[in-house]
Amino acid sequence: MYHPGGTIEQALDRIESREYVLPAIQREFVWDQDQICALFDSLMQGYPFGEFLFWRIDEDNSGNYRYYDFVKDYHQRDNPHCPDLGILQGKPLTAVLDGQQRLTAFNIGLRGSMATKIPRLWWSSPGAFPRRVLALDLLAQPEKDDEGNRYKFDFLDENKVGLQGDHLWFRVADILGMEPGPDVLDWLLDMDLGKEQQRHASRTLHRLHDVVRKEKTVVYYEERNQNIEHVLSIFIRRNSGGTKLAYSDLLLSIAVSQWKNLDARKEVHALVDELNRIGAGLGLSKDNVLKAGLMLTNIASVGFEVRNFTHANMAKLEENWPEIKDALTGTVQLVTDFGFDSKTVRANSALLPIAYYFYKIGSPPNFGSHGDYKDDRKAIKEWLTRSILKASGIWGSGLDTLLTALRDVLRIGDGERFPVTALYAAMAQRGKSLEFHREEIEDLADMEISDGRMFALLTLLFPSIDVRIHHFHIDHVFPKSLFTEARLRKAGVDDDKIEAFTSCVNRVGNLQLLEGVVNNEKRAKLPCAWIADHFTDDERRQHHIDLHLLGDVPAEITSFLEFYDARRKRLRKRIYELVGQA
Repeated sequence: MYHPGGTIEQALDRIESREYVLPAIQREFVWDQDQICALFDSLMQGYPFGEFLFWRIDEDNSGNYRYYDFVKDYHQRDNPHCPDLGILQGKPLTAVLDGQQRLTAFNIGLRGSMATKIPRLWWSSPGAFPRRVLALDLLAQPEKDDEGNRYKFDFLDENKVGLQGDHLWFRVADILGMEPGPDVLDWLLDMDLGKEQQRHASRTLHRLHDVVRKEKTVVYYEERNQNIEHVLSIFIRRNSGGTKLAYSDLLLSIAVSQWKNLDARKEVHALVDELNRIGAGLGLSKDNVLKAGLMLTNIASVGFEVRNFTHANMAKLEENWPEIKDALTGTVQLVTDFGFDSKTVRANSALLPIAYYFYKIGSPPNFGSHGDYKDDRKAIKEWLTRSILKASGIWGSGLDTLLTALRDVLRIGDGERFPVTALYAAMAQRGKSLEFHREEIEDLADMEISDGRMFALLTLLFPSIDVRIHHFHIDHVFPKSLFTEARLRKAGVDDDKIEAFTSCVNRVGNLQLLEGVVNNEKRAKLPCAWIADHFTDDERRQHHIDLHLLGDVPAEITSFLEFYDARRKRLRKRIYELVGQA
């Protein structure tokens, strides 16, 4: 049976008094600014915005669970998570099972703010996340846009609220302290408006007041069963029917409800944040962490299936959580030490077999540097690099089956070495071979700089370059800036060769790994002149040439194609030696 829940303002009052709370099984707030604006537009147009599902928790039962508050002042970097309320005892509570995103959107729009990252600024920049409040343009004409929105809502800096040219931006939160009639009139009289503008703005402002404070638009269904398993079943049924909630969110919710000593939600989100701060970051998500937990603790299948999230399995996950954290941390540290980042590791599932190996050998803290693990590091890097270079999608279809098979190989191994040969064999049996055929090797030898696999290919080709010591750039041997038609003609390149020159400049035959500082110094110099200037003696000069397989470096750009063809052959030969057989 559905119940009337009053106005939006009354719902927010219940959030403020913590009568409405979020159960631990709920996910994080995930809506963006456009979704919040669209919700307020629906409210203004009188559209139904969906009923809510509440769980009424009795006073005697309320102390048995952990609760979270609704986000009010959202900050994408510093405050993205729902505040932890811990255990609330001694009073009945209403836990929101469905409707969190909508209620949080109202809470942010009417009582809080939103700070999301400005494109192109660094995450660490002080001004990258400006605080913005929801505003409504009272002078905008009520004409539907392509999305069906009739009212113009937007998030603005507070100093832009007010009359701005043809726009009159009203801070939406101010409607909570404003009564219809005199208050609205007084506010509008302070603005320099014509009579028609005043009438239009007044109608819009009164409409906002009515939908927030007068109209009883909140409708909810209340569940009173106190059994958490029954409530969890309702929650899953309610949320798994569409795309509103990722399946991994549901399974994390189950883990949250079943862990006894640790807060699963806080632990998982904190670990994701911590892992992504290591090195350049690998862009890991809670999905990766949850799947790692299933894999490392030898739960029957690594798939996101409800049958895997039993009480026994969740207890096992909680019991081994410190070791899981250590294994994932060691894995990410190692892979970022290899020089990889979120752009070059395109499938984070490739990290899971490495994490399992770390977990099995106890995640030694000196794995990345101690000589005892030198062969292991080499084997892991080669295996990971091969899996990245494969264009056929090793980590796509059949992923859970593949990961389970690789875990079996690692589990039965002696633990004294990373079983790379056995892993290759297991992958080949499932049509995921890491052996490269002639056509694939030719493609690798022609790879362009825009290919996300380029860094992996260069680190495979030049393993003696230690990317842990310095930050390396992918550098053009012959500078790209010299390959415009005008500059090539001026340098004496025949017109019938210009297309060939420009088609080769960005391919691997003209690329190398160079320290960032050195690359900036090199800039537009021809390689022969730069090598002569940068290396003071013949021995160091020849070492650089040999290290990068440069061969005879011509003094003039007119001989670029001869240099490119010769170096491509050398690179192709090395690629074949490295990956031709697994």
